[in-house]
Amino acid sequence: MRSINYLLDENVDPDLRVALHRDCPVMTVWIVGDPGSPERGTLDPDILRWCEANDFALVTNNRSTMPVHLRDHIYEGHHVPGIFVLNPEMSMGESAEELTLVWEAAEPNEFSDQIVYLPI
Repeated sequence: MRSINYLLDENVDPDLRVALHRDCPVMTVWIVGDPGSPERGTLDPDILRWCEANDFALVTNNRSTMPVHLRDHIYEGHHVPGIFVLNPEMSMGESAEELTLVWEAAEPNEFSDQIVYLPI
């Protein structure tokens, strides 16, 4: 079974990657700006295209414009493995626990073209 790869948006606290790797060291978690990922400052529509091309689900804080970007992305005939929106009321540990649960239990394409607001 294929596991979800996560790309953390540049405005997500990078300590989330540390927390995710603490729960599951083999999980693939990149941050915008990492080598091979989109550069910092990349526009959201370009990040979605990168996620589609590289099979990464996006983890973001962007609750306001990301739904519009996803709608436009799908309208143009594109897809994404999923977008997970962090909840500002959740602790870092709670967010990592939720994303780890998704990583461990998700079926392939279960979250394709969806925005999922944590907690699930």
